[in-house]
Amino acid sequence: MHVLRLRIYQPQAHYRVPFTYQRRHTYPIPPYSTVIGFLCNVLGIDDPKKQENLRDEPVILYDELKKIKISIAGSFESKTTEYVWFRNLSTASHIRRFGYAENRSVGGHVEHIGGQSPVSMDILNEVRLVIYLAHEKKAFLEHIRSSLENPVRRLEVLHLGRAEDWIVIEEVSEVSALSNTEGKSQMQEEEKSESNFRVQRVDANFRHFFWIPERIFTGASESTEADPYTKAQGLLYNVPTFWTVVDYEQTLNRHGQRVFEYIRAKLNDGLITGCRFLYDEKLGLPIFLADFGADHKQNMGEDPSGSKPFLSDERQSHE
Repeated sequence: MHVLRLRIYQPQAHYRVPFTYQRRHTYPIPPYSTVIGFLCNVLGIDDPKKQENLRDEPVILYDELKKIKISIAGSFESKTTEYVWFRNLSTASHIRRFGYAENRSVGGHVEHIGGQSPVSMDILNEVRLVIYLAHEKKAFLEHIRSSLENPVRRLEVLHLGRAEDWIVIEEVSEVSALSNTEGKSQMQEEEKSESNFRVQRVDANFRHFFWIPERIFTGASESTEADPYTKAQGLLYNVPTFWTVVDYEQTLNRHGQRVFEYIRAKLNDGLITGCRFLYDEKLGLPIFLADFGADHKQNMGEDPSGSKPFLSDERQSHE
């Protein structure tokens, strides 16, 4: 297993909590689906069957992306609330504001078509993220790394959150081996000394928010996977991950209706004690790599509250 570390700065960002409308709440760090969408953008994945040659081996990029493991940590300096107008372009909304379809004047002033809805939106300021990507294929992480350094494959301007939440990449690390060799042979101990990552216990307030997933990949042979999830404090969420676009084969519209898969994870505010986890000794941060294995599909179609309000049963079972 290999690891790539990204450090990203954003002057402002909004990572919308699903099903918040009149006031749009934000997570303090992006959910997995936002990072996965960012990677799709970087790699130019506009079709789930798109292929690339990695070291002369043809691979389907989206299939390789689904094998990735992701850890997300981040902090921000302040949160503000913006008051904005959303515009509903339906005919019914236009008539409710203007009286009839052909009219565009209200009180003697010509306005844009459609109805208006005032919305409050929470915005994070001075955001800094540390994202770890782990994959069994070093070539795939090298492909991500080169695509970030020279983003010629990108589909859009690189952003995380809303389209206007542009990013500044502060670091793209070298791809390194994830070698936890605790209690192993002398040769493996030498490997461990060269690695910045190993499983250990560190009790501290890390002053970052973390997603601590129920299913954590550590690279350790011993079973420490569930330890941080059960012992660390945090709010419990069903966090969106990968998705399927409804009727993509017929429409080829990657912006169509998406059906998300979910994993269960805790949102931790940085205080972690009494548990063992993969630790980045260089940055002094825990790493909680979400393992998007077959188990995560059990939660597919659920929203963070546990109910299923946004799709019919037929759509929820779609994959």
